Amino acid sequence: MDPVSSSRARRTALAAAAVSVVLWASAFVSIRSAGTAYSPGALALGRLLAGSLVLGCLLLARREGLPPRAAWPGIVVSGLLWFGVYMVVLNQGEREVDAGTAAMVVNTGPVLIVLLGVRFLGEKAPPRLLSGMALSLAGTVAVGLSLSDGGRAPVLGVGLCLLAAAGYAGGVVAQKPALRHAGALQVTTFGCLVGTVACLPFAPALVEEASRAPLSATLDMVYLGVFPTALAFTTWAYALARTPAGRMGATTYAVPALVVPMSWSVLGEVPGALTLAGGALCLAGVAVSRSRPRARGTVRGGAGARAGAGRADGAVSSRRPRPPGRRGP
Repeated sequence: MDPVSSSRARRTALAAAAVSVVLWASAFVSIRSAGTAYSPGALALGRLLAGSLVLGCLLLARREGLPPRAAWPGIVVSGLLWFGVYMVVLNQGEREVDAGTAAMVVNTGPVLIVLLGVRFLGEKAPPRLLSGMALSLAGTVAVGLSLSDGGRAPVLGVGLCLLAAAGYAGGVVAQKPALRHAGALQVTTFGCLVGTVACLPFAPALVEEASRAPLSATLDMVYLGVFPTALAFTTWAYALARTPAGRMGATTYAVPALVVPMSWSVLGEVPGALTLAGGALCLAGVAVSRSRPRARGTVRGGAGARAGAGRADGAVSSRRPRPPGRRGP
């Protein structure tokens, strides 16, 4: 791939990742709203049903068909861990702990992604990635402390959020190999369907709660399925197919920074100075982790070319001029 095409592909992948991060940040606001009327399992199932419907229609419209057999192990594992375990456990965890504590604990997920990526995908952890993640993690802790209720959280709630982080990390790492064999839409659609099937035991609760839930809560649940699930998971898979898993995981550290202004505008939660500072650290860490070291090959190549040119000039100038009138080689 030529440098221009490579640069364009990186920008496209970054734009797709940005769409996912913004929509996932909005999901935290919608989960808090829909969670007042729907239980964790019912909310996860309703969200997955809406997402599966939209993804299925897109898949049929594009006529992409079934994924190859080699992609199915990653699709099934990511569907169970990310679309199933993560969504249900996170919904329950946010009922046990405050949003700040949940954000701190769940954002251990990118660290787990780097560790699992090194172990199972053969990826590297360059210093810039580790430095950026450390910066973002510090920002997440600052945001979490500013939003937490006195810094005390039940052990059960923390444990559930840790389980959600592990499910999220495992799902990302399992999804990466599947994207080598199938398209982003295929991997997302069938992963969502796997998660939906896993959550079918919550169907009776969903039917009962939907009959008495306010329309606003149901609309929030549908929004979660269409945008933060169907659209955001597809753009994420597209970017993940073109970016190392560790770097993609570090990108999600921007979510807490985006949740702060969204909560401010939608829920009227005015952020304090520590919250704003933590959000700025999160964004700075993402910028560092996504940055690339300056290439030195061009400089060395230029110096070498100049040196070579100098030697060539010297070789030419070292020849003695022929005396006038003498012929021959």
